[in-house]
Amino acid sequence: MAVNLLLGLQWGDEGKGKIVDVLTSEYDIIARFQGGPNAGHTLIFDGQKHVLHTIPSGIFHDKAMNLVGNGVVIDPVIFKKELDNLSKHNIDFASKLVISRKAHLILPTHRLLDAASEASKGKAKIGSTLKGIGPTYMDKTGRNGIRIGDTELADFKERYQALVEKHIKMIDYYGIQLDYNLEELEEEFFAALDYLKQIPFVDSEEYLNAAMKAGKTILAEGAQGSLLDVDFGTYPFVTSSNTTAAGACTGLGVAPNKIGEVYGIFKAYTTRVGSGPFPTELFDENGATMSKVGHEFGATTGRPRRCGWLDLVALKYAVQINGVTQLMMMKGDVLSGFDTLKVCTSYNYKGEEVSHLPYNIEEHNVTPIYTEIKCWQEDLTKMTSADQLPKELNDYVKFIEDFVEVPVKIVSVGPDRKQTIMK
Repeated sequence: MAVNLLLGLQWGDEGKGKIVDVLTSEYDIIARFQGGPNAGHTLIFDGQKHVLHTIPSGIFHDKAMNLVGNGVVIDPVIFKKELDNLSKHNIDFASKLVISRKAHLILPTHRLLDAASEASKGKAKIGSTLKGIGPTYMDKTGRNGIRIGDTELADFKERYQALVEKHIKMIDYYGIQLDYNLEELEEEFFAALDYLKQIPFVDSEEYLNAAMKAGKTILAEGAQGSLLDVDFGTYPFVTSSNTTAAGACTGLGVAPNKIGEVYGIFKAYTTRVGSGPFPTELFDENGATMSKVGHEFGATTGRPRRCGWLDLVALKYAVQINGVTQLMMMKGDVLSGFDTLKVCTSYNYKGEEVSHLPYNIEEHNVTPIYTEIKCWQEDLTKMTSADQLPKELNDYVKFIEDFVEVPVKIVSVGPDRKQTIMK
């Protein structure tokens, strides 16, 4: 069996959690392959809102097993809070969840390093969520990191202490005055780590490959979005991992020829949290309407999201680097009532019109060139089938399909899992 992928194609917050939740009934295993608790996947069903940061979005379904892959970085304290929230819903997570031994741990001093590094940048800060993600990945690539499997070794405490001492020296180097009590932070950290041990730790690459041989269906779930990829995103305003399809192979131990369908998720408009270039960003009433109607606040940070028109140049780029085979458009309902929609179909880049995403899209280099499309006026939120969708929405979808050369298979018309129309 092949592994299907589900990825965000913009700067995150596209609605991946909802779609994983919708699709989970078709899969035996949901596997998260990168990122950490800087991600926030929101699921709404039965009138309740659930936000997951590290745990795969299939956890609310009876059948699916959920795997946290080796490409993920784990903060035991945040993970424990997620598990505590699941306990309120009588979910037996110990039987539905496994963690890769090769996943790296976020230590309390990683969070302190993150805060010191970001504070030292002043106005040049990148908008970190201050969850310790970047420093943890730095230790991973620097071959200093501590992994889940290390907690099972006799010398774990010695490994931990050596890394903490290194971190404290680095924090002192930044010269930033941080107010913290490491003893208190460590007490919470080790208590949460002990709590996590009720979840099975597995050699995840063997686990998944054995599952494939047994004919199990697997959906790999990405975090953040393709334009935040450390290699192909708007660097340096990116995350610290590979959020694109290639990251699923390295983040799970799955061979490239085992990848099947690649589902790409995008909003009918564009949003971004934190710093970084955003060519189609709006500062007018249209942007304010998108923000208000779309409830555009980060699921992890609570920060307001910047809003703008759909950027088809960036979307086509993300489709290309991921090998997307099917598209899913989210939040079409938010645009209902606009007189006219604009979509960016090319850029003026340093005085020349280009139709690809160039090396640098800072505002002094790039000006978006728009095509205008008539908007729909109908309320989409009560619609339940494709034949109810208004002509203007179908025209909008068709325009997108023709531009990126991939079909849109799902249109979301509201936050609830039931508000999902298959085309």
